[in-house]
Amino acid sequence: MLRRLYPDQPDSFAFTPENQAWAEAQITKYPEGRQASAIIPLLWRAQEQEGWLTRPAIEAVADMLGMAHIRALEVATFYFMFQLQPVGSVAHVQICGTTSCMICGAEDLVEVCKKRIAPRAHQLSVDGKFSWEEVECLGACANAPMAQIGKDYYEDLTAEKLEGLLDRMAKGEVPVPGPQNGRYASEPESGLTSLTDYEKGRDELNISARLAVDIGDTLKRIDGTEVPLKANWGRQSGGPAPERSDGLNPGGAPAAGGAPGPKPSARRPADNTGTMKQEAAATTKGRPQASVAEAEPERLDSPEGTRDDLKKISGVGPKLETMLNEMGFWHYRQIAAWGPAEIAWVDARLKFKGRIERDDWVTQAKELAAG
Repeated sequence: MLRRLYPDQPDSFAFTPENQAWAEAQITKYPEGRQASAIIPLLWRAQEQEGWLTRPAIEAVADMLGMAHIRALEVATFYFMFQLQPVGSVAHVQICGTTSCMICGAEDLVEVCKKRIAPRAHQLSVDGKFSWEEVECLGACANAPMAQIGKDYYEDLTAEKLEGLLDRMAKGEVPVPGPQNGRYASEPESGLTSLTDYEKGRDELNISARLAVDIGDTLKRIDGTEVPLKANWGRQSGGPAPERSDGLNPGGAPAAGGAPGPKPSARRPADNTGTMKQEAAATTKGRPQASVAEAEPERLDSPEGTRDDLKKISGVGPKLETMLNEMGFWHYRQIAAWGPAEIAWVDARLKFKGRIERDDWVTQAKELAAG
Protein backbone atom coordinates (compact mmCIF):
# COMPACT_ATOMS: atom_id res chain seq x y z
CA MET A 1 0.00 0.00 0.00
CA LEU A 2 1.34 3.40 -1.00
CA ARG A 3 1.42 5.76 1.97
CA ARG A 4 1.77 9.46 1.29
CA LEU A 5 1.65 12.54 3.48
CA TYR A 6 -1.70 14.30 3.65
CA PRO A 7 -1.84 17.21 1.16
CA ASP A 8 -3.16 19.78 3.66
CA GLN A 9 -0.50 20.20 6.35
CA PRO A 10 -0.30 22.60 9.33
CA ASP A 11 2.39 25.29 9.31
CA SER A 12 4.27 24.07 12.37
CA PHE A 13 4.47 21.60 15.23
CA ALA A 14 5.69 21.86 18.80
CA PHE A 15 5.43 19.43 21.68
CA THR A 16 3.60 20.66 24.74
CA PRO A 17 6.10 21.56 27.49
CA GLU A 18 5.25 18.32 29.28
CA ASN A 19 5.64 16.20 26.16
CA GLN A 20 8.88 18.03 25.32
CA ALA A 21 10.30 17.04 28.71
CA TRP A 22 9.06 13.48 28.17
CA ALA A 23 10.71 13.31 24.74
CA GLU A 24 14.02 14.61 26.07
CA ALA A 25 13.90 11.98 28.82
CA GLN A 26 13.36 9.24 26.23
CA ILE A 27 16.48 10.31 24.34
CA THR A 28 18.59 9.84 27.46
CA LYS A 29 17.76 6.11 27.42
CA TYR A 30 19.96 5.51 24.40
CA PRO A 31 23.79 5.42 24.20
CA GLU A 32 25.78 8.40 23.06
CA GLY A 33 25.55 8.76 19.29
CA ARG A 34 22.49 6.48 19.10
CA GLN A 35 19.79 9.02 19.87
CA ALA A 36 18.06 8.25 16.57
CA SER A 37 16.90 5.02 18.21
CA ALA A 38 14.25 7.13 19.97
CA ILE A 39 12.51 7.88 16.66
CA ILE A 40 9.52 5.56 17.13
CA PRO A 41 8.53 6.62 20.68
CA LEU A 42 8.91 10.30 19.77
CA LEU A 43 6.85 9.98 16.60
CA TRP A 44 4.23 8.05 18.55
CA ARG A 45 4.10 10.78 21.20
CA ALA A 46 3.68 13.41 18.49
CA GLN A 47 0.79 11.40 17.05
CA GLU A 48 -0.76 10.98 20.49
CA GLN A 49 -0.62 14.73 21.00
CA GLU A 50 -2.05 15.74 17.62
CA GLY A 51 -4.13 12.69 16.74
CA TRP A 52 -2.22 12.12 13.51
CA LEU A 53 1.36 12.49 12.29
CA THR A 54 1.95 15.70 10.37
CA ARG A 55 4.93 16.59 8.24
CA PRO A 56 6.02 19.37 10.63
CA ALA A 57 5.87 16.85 13.49
CA ILE A 58 7.99 14.31 11.60
CA GLU A 59 10.56 16.98 10.76
CA ALA A 60 10.59 18.40 14.30
CA VAL A 61 11.27 14.95 15.75
CA ALA A 62 14.01 14.39 13.15
CA ASP A 63 15.61 17.70 14.15
CA MET A 64 15.50 16.74 17.83
CA LEU A 65 17.39 13.55 17.01
CA GLY A 66 19.81 15.05 14.49
CA MET A 67 18.37 12.93 11.68
CA ALA A 68 17.83 13.79 8.05
CA HIS A 69 14.12 14.45 7.48
CA ILE A 70 13.90 11.66 4.90
CA ARG A 71 15.06 9.08 7.49
CA ALA A 72 12.24 10.02 9.86
CA LEU A 73 9.80 10.05 6.94
CA GLU A 74 10.88 6.50 6.03
CA VAL A 75 9.96 5.32 9.52
CA ALA A 76 6.63 7.16 9.56
CA THR A 77 5.52 5.79 6.21
CA PHE A 78 6.71 2.22 6.90
CA TYR A 79 4.72 1.54 10.06
CA PHE A 80 0.95 1.46 9.77
CA MET A 81 0.62 2.45 13.43
CA PHE A 82 1.32 6.00 12.27
CA GLN A 83 -1.69 7.83 10.88
CA LEU A 84 -0.61 10.16 8.07
CA GLN A 85 -3.97 11.90 7.75
CA PRO A 86 -6.39 13.54 10.20
CA VAL A 87 -8.42 11.17 12.37
CA GLY A 88 -11.65 11.65 14.27
CA SER A 89 -11.50 14.02 17.23
CA VAL A 90 -13.32 11.46 19.39
CA ALA A 91 -12.03 8.15 18.05
CA HIS A 92 -10.40 6.31 15.19
CA VAL A 93 -12.04 2.91 14.68
CA GLN A 94 -9.89 0.03 13.45
CA ILE A 95 -11.93 -2.96 12.29
CA CYS A 96 -10.06 -6.27 12.19
CA GLY A 97 -10.73 -7.86 8.80
CA THR A 98 -8.58 -10.98 8.98
CA THR A 99 -9.91 -14.54 8.72
CA SER A 100 -11.55 -15.17 12.11
CA CYS A 101 -13.19 -11.75 12.25
CA MET A 102 -14.15 -11.84 8.59
CA ILE A 103 -16.07 -15.12 8.87
CA CYS A 104 -17.70 -13.94 12.12
CA GLY A 105 -19.11 -10.71 10.73
CA ALA A 106 -16.38 -8.09 10.26
CA GLU A 107 -17.92 -7.11 6.93
CA ASP A 108 -21.06 -6.04 8.80
CA LEU A 109 -18.92 -3.85 11.04
CA VAL A 110 -17.27 -2.27 8.01
CA GLU A 111 -20.72 -1.49 6.61
CA VAL A 112 -21.62 0.26 9.86
CA CYS A 113 -18.49 2.39 9.54
CA LYS A 114 -19.30 3.24 5.94
CA LYS A 115 -22.83 4.22 6.90
CA ARG A 116 -22.18 5.99 10.21
CA ILE A 117 -18.72 7.50 9.68
CA ALA A 118 -17.66 7.88 6.03
CA PRO A 119 -17.95 5.92 2.77
CA ARG A 120 -14.20 5.30 2.54
CA ALA A 121 -11.52 4.42 5.05
CA HIS A 122 -9.45 7.30 6.45
CA GLN A 123 -12.19 9.83 5.72
CA LEU A 124 -13.50 11.97 8.55
CA SER A 125 -17.15 11.86 9.49
CA VAL A 126 -19.15 14.97 8.64
CA ASP A 127 -18.90 16.22 12.24
CA GLY A 128 -15.18 15.36 12.39
CA LYS A 129 -15.65 13.10 15.42
CA PHE A 130 -14.84 9.72 13.86
CA SER A 131 -12.71 8.02 11.24
CA TRP A 132 -12.16 4.35 10.46
CA GLU A 133 -10.04 1.81 8.64
CA GLU A 134 -9.80 -1.95 8.18
CA VAL A 135 -6.65 -3.51 9.64
CA GLU A 136 -4.91 -6.87 9.74
CA CYS A 137 -5.19 -9.36 12.60
CA LEU A 138 -5.29 -7.72 16.03
CA GLY A 139 -4.89 -11.05 17.82
CA ALA A 140 -8.28 -11.38 19.52
CA CYS A 141 -9.49 -14.19 17.26
CA ALA A 142 -11.44 -16.03 19.99
CA ASN A 143 -13.57 -12.91 20.44
CA ALA A 144 -14.22 -12.21 16.77
CA PRO A 145 -15.39 -9.92 15.34
CA MET A 146 -13.66 -7.08 17.13
CA ALA A 147 -12.28 -3.60 16.71
CA GLN A 148 -9.64 -1.44 18.33
CA ILE A 149 -11.11 1.93 19.20
CA GLY A 150 -8.61 4.35 20.64
CA LYS A 151 -6.22 2.32 22.78
CA ASP A 152 -8.44 -0.65 23.68
CA TYR A 153 -10.22 -3.63 22.20
CA TYR A 154 -13.99 -3.93 21.87
CA GLU A 155 -14.74 -7.60 21.23
CA ASP A 156 -17.64 -9.93 20.39
CA LEU A 157 -19.26 -7.19 18.34
CA THR A 158 -22.32 -7.13 16.15
CA ALA A 159 -23.40 -4.34 13.84
CA GLU A 160 -25.95 -3.20 16.43
CA LYS A 161 -23.41 -3.21 19.25
CA LEU A 162 -20.91 -1.20 17.23
CA GLU A 163 -23.58 1.38 16.40
CA GLY A 164 -24.38 1.60 20.09
CA LEU A 165 -20.72 2.17 20.95
CA LEU A 166 -20.46 4.95 18.38
CA ASP A 167 -23.62 6.59 19.75
CA ARG A 168 -22.24 6.58 23.30
CA MET A 169 -18.82 7.84 22.26
CA ALA A 170 -20.39 10.66 20.25
CA LYS A 171 -22.12 11.76 23.48
CA GLY A 172 -18.81 11.89 25.33
CA GLU A 173 -19.11 8.52 27.06
CA VAL A 174 -16.31 5.93 27.17
CA PRO A 175 -17.85 2.43 27.06
CA VAL A 176 -16.01 -0.27 28.99
CA PRO A 177 -13.67 -2.18 26.63
CA GLY A 178 -13.49 -5.95 26.32
CA PRO A 179 -16.18 -8.47 25.32
CA GLN A 180 -19.51 -6.81 24.54
CA ASN A 181 -21.69 -9.93 24.84
CA GLY A 182 -21.28 -10.68 28.54
CA ARG A 183 -18.34 -13.01 28.04
CA TYR A 184 -15.60 -12.64 30.66
CA ALA A 185 -12.50 -13.14 28.51
CA SER A 186 -11.82 -15.76 25.82
CA GLU A 187 -13.64 -18.76 27.24
CA PRO A 188 -16.22 -20.62 25.11
CA GLU A 189 -19.40 -18.63 24.59
CA SER A 190 -21.34 -21.54 26.08
CA GLY A 191 -19.43 -21.15 29.35
CA LEU A 192 -16.43 -22.67 31.06
CA THR A 193 -15.85 -26.39 30.53
CA SER A 194 -12.93 -26.59 32.97
CA LEU A 195 -11.74 -24.62 36.01
CA THR A 196 -15.41 -23.96 36.65
CA ASP A 197 -14.80 -23.14 40.32
CA TYR A 198 -12.97 -20.01 39.16
CA GLU A 199 -16.17 -18.58 37.71
CA LYS A 200 -17.74 -18.16 41.14
CA GLY A 201 -15.16 -15.74 42.45
CA ARG A 202 -14.11 -13.80 39.39
CA ASP A 203 -14.32 -10.03 39.06
CA GLU A 204 -16.88 -8.52 36.71
CA LEU A 205 -14.11 -7.51 34.29
CA ASN A 206 -11.04 -9.40 33.09
CA ILE A 207 -7.66 -7.91 33.93
CA SER A 208 -7.23 -6.19 30.54
CA ALA A 209 -10.61 -4.48 30.70
CA ARG A 210 -10.13 -3.68 34.40
CA LEU A 211 -6.80 -1.95 33.75
CA ALA A 212 -8.36 0.01 30.90
CA VAL A 213 -11.00 1.25 33.32
CA ASP A 214 -8.44 1.97 36.06
CA ILE A 215 -6.17 3.96 33.74
CA GLY A 216 -9.05 5.69 31.99
CA ASP A 217 -7.26 6.69 28.80
CA THR A 218 -9.10 4.55 26.24
CA LEU A 219 -10.03 7.52 24.05
CA LYS A 220 -7.89 10.20 25.70
CA ARG A 221 -4.97 11.69 23.82
CA ILE A 222 -1.73 11.96 25.78
CA ASP A 223 -0.52 15.51 26.33
CA GLY A 224 2.06 14.83 29.03
CA THR A 225 0.00 16.08 31.97
CA GLU A 226 -1.20 12.60 32.95
CA VAL A 227 -0.19 10.88 36.15
CA PRO A 228 0.27 7.33 34.83
CA LEU A 229 -0.49 4.34 36.95
CA LYS A 230 2.21 2.01 38.16
CA ALA A 231 0.49 -0.90 36.46
CA ASN A 232 0.87 -4.11 38.40
CA TRP A 233 0.66 -6.53 35.51
CA GLY A 234 0.61 -9.50 37.87
CA ARG A 235 -2.55 -8.26 39.60
CA GLN A 236 -5.39 -10.74 39.37
CA SER A 237 -8.91 -9.60 38.53
CA GLY A 238 -10.72 -8.48 41.61
CA GLY A 239 -7.48 -7.35 43.30
CA PRO A 240 -6.75 -3.76 44.28
CA ALA A 241 -6.31 -1.23 41.50
CA PRO A 242 -2.69 -0.22 40.83
CA GLU A 243 -1.41 2.83 42.66
CA ARG A 244 -0.71 6.14 41.05
CA SER A 245 2.85 7.29 41.45
CA ASP A 246 1.73 10.45 43.27
CA GLY A 247 0.27 8.45 46.13
CA LEU A 248 -3.34 8.91 45.00
CA ASN A 249 -5.79 6.24 44.01
CA PRO A 250 -7.24 6.22 40.45
CA GLY A 251 -9.99 8.60 41.53
CA GLY A 252 -7.50 11.12 42.88
CA ALA A 253 -8.04 10.50 46.62
CA PRO A 254 -5.08 9.69 48.88
CA ALA A 255 -4.06 6.07 48.76
CA ALA A 256 -3.49 4.07 51.91
CA GLY A 257 -0.83 5.85 53.94
CA GLY A 258 -0.90 8.81 51.56
CA ALA A 259 2.67 8.20 50.45
CA PRO A 260 3.96 7.82 46.90
CA GLY A 261 4.95 4.40 45.67
CA PRO A 262 8.51 3.12 45.66
CA LYS A 263 11.18 4.94 43.68
CA PRO A 264 12.72 3.36 40.58
CA SER A 265 15.37 0.73 40.98
CA ALA A 266 18.82 2.14 41.66
CA ARG A 267 20.04 0.20 38.64
CA ARG A 268 17.70 2.10 36.32
CA PRO A 269 18.09 5.84 35.66
CA ALA A 270 15.16 7.88 36.90
CA ASP A 271 13.17 9.60 34.16
CA ASN A 272 9.65 10.34 32.98
CA THR A 273 8.79 7.36 30.82
CA GLY A 274 5.05 7.84 30.59
CA THR A 275 4.39 4.17 31.32
CA MET A 276 6.01 3.86 34.72
CA LYS A 277 6.08 7.30 36.30
CA GLN A 278 9.53 8.13 37.61
CA GLU A 279 10.05 10.76 40.25
CA ALA A 280 12.89 12.67 38.63
CA ALA A 281 12.48 15.41 36.03
CA ALA A 282 14.00 15.04 32.58
CA THR A 283 17.73 14.91 33.03
CA THR A 284 20.92 15.57 31.16
CA LYS A 285 23.55 12.99 32.01
CA GLY A 286 21.57 12.16 35.14
CA ARG A 287 21.48 15.76 36.44
CA PRO A 288 18.26 17.79 36.66
CA GLN A 289 18.19 20.60 34.13
CA ALA A 290 18.48 23.91 35.96
CA SER A 291 17.27 27.22 34.59
CA VAL A 292 20.28 29.22 33.36
CA ALA A 293 20.27 32.85 32.20
CA GLU A 294 21.16 33.15 28.52
CA ALA A 295 24.17 35.01 27.13
CA GLU A 296 24.81 35.41 23.41
CA PRO A 297 28.11 33.75 22.43
CA GLU A 298 30.62 35.08 19.89
CA ARG A 299 29.16 34.88 16.38
CA LEU A 300 30.69 35.62 12.99
CA ASP A 301 29.05 36.80 9.77
CA SER A 302 31.41 34.55 7.81
CA PRO A 303 34.23 32.10 8.62
CA GLU A 304 37.65 33.47 9.39
CA GLY A 305 39.75 31.63 6.86
CA THR A 306 38.75 28.02 6.31
CA ARG A 307 35.71 26.99 8.28
CA ASP A 308 35.99 23.94 10.54
CA ASP A 309 34.12 20.72 9.86
CA LEU A 310 31.67 20.86 12.75
CA LYS A 311 30.34 17.41 11.81
CA LYS A 312 33.43 16.00 13.51
CA ILE A 313 31.71 16.86 16.78
CA SER A 314 29.76 13.77 17.81
CA GLY A 315 26.05 14.59 17.71
CA VAL A 316 26.37 17.21 14.96
CA GLY A 317 25.14 16.07 11.58
CA PRO A 318 24.87 17.94 8.27
CA LYS A 319 21.61 19.65 9.22
CA LEU A 320 22.88 20.77 12.60
CA GLU A 321 26.11 22.01 11.04
CA THR A 322 24.11 24.10 8.58
CA MET A 323 22.01 25.53 11.40
CA LEU A 324 25.10 26.38 13.43
CA ASN A 325 26.72 28.06 10.41
CA GLU A 326 23.56 30.09 9.82
CA MET A 327 23.71 31.23 13.45
CA GLY A 328 27.32 32.38 12.99
CA PHE A 329 29.29 29.45 14.38
CA TRP A 330 32.03 28.29 12.00
CA HIS A 331 34.96 27.24 14.18
CA TYR A 332 35.74 24.79 16.96
CA ARG A 333 37.18 27.61 19.08
CA GLN A 334 33.81 29.37 19.13
CA ILE A 335 32.05 26.32 20.56
CA ALA A 336 34.96 25.59 22.90
CA ALA A 337 34.41 29.00 24.51
CA TRP A 338 30.77 28.37 25.45
CA GLY A 339 29.85 28.37 29.12
CA PRO A 340 26.46 27.47 30.69
CA ALA A 341 24.89 30.81 29.71
CA GLU A 342 26.08 30.54 26.09
CA ILE A 343 24.91 26.92 25.91
CA ALA A 344 21.48 28.00 27.15
CA TRP A 345 21.34 30.69 24.43
CA VAL A 346 22.20 28.20 21.67
CA ASP A 347 19.93 25.51 23.15
CA ALA A 348 16.94 27.84 22.98
CA ARG A 349 17.51 28.59 19.31
CA LEU A 350 18.44 25.11 18.12
CA LYS A 351 15.45 23.68 20.01
CA PHE A 352 17.51 20.64 21.05
CA LYS A 353 17.38 21.27 24.77
CA GLY A 354 20.14 19.40 26.56
CA ARG A 355 21.88 17.98 23.49
CA ILE A 356 24.96 20.21 23.72
CA GLU A 357 25.70 19.06 27.27
CA ARG A 358 24.62 15.48 26.67
CA ASP A 359 27.05 15.08 23.77
CA ASP A 360 29.60 17.37 25.46
CA TRP A 361 30.17 19.55 22.39
CA VAL A 362 32.37 21.97 24.33
CA THR A 363 34.95 19.36 25.38
CA GLN A 364 34.96 17.85 21.90
CA ALA A 365 35.42 21.29 20.33
CA LYS A 366 38.35 22.06 22.65
CA GLU A 367 40.08 18.83 21.65
CA LEU A 368 39.45 19.44 17.96
CA ALA A 369 40.67 23.03 18.23
CA ALA A 370 43.85 21.82 19.90
CA GLY A 371 44.45 19.42 17.01
